Amino acid sequence: MPEIKAKLNYLRQAPRKVRLVADLIRGMKVKEAKAQLEFSPKRASKALLKLLNSAIANAKHNFGLSDEEIEKLVIKEIRVDEGPKLKRWMPQARGSAHPIHKKTSHITIILEKKE
Repeated sequence: MPEIKAKLNYLRQAPRKVRLVADLIRGMKVKEAKAQLEFSPKRASKALLKLLNSAIANAKHNFGLSDEEIEKLVIKEIRVDEGPKLKRWMPQARGSAHPIHKKTSHITIILEKKE
């Protein structure tokens, strides 16, 4: 069976903060991961829940999996990579400026069927 994938690009949150939530659900069953994300207080959990739901929809639509088969899906891999930084400047004393880097994240989630 080919891999079931979903991607989220350019999430406006630092990858370091997103990885904290991604590490919580790595290797979990889909149902458990959804429950974990729904009750997590972190901001990244909302985006990861949406991405997980997208991956489940991909499994239903692209591979024709039934609800029983979807319950057997496991998060094989979840990867949080760094996206491009938005570079801004903050005025400082005596006419100088300090850089501000607003980080973005690219998230990839891969599901597989566990027997």
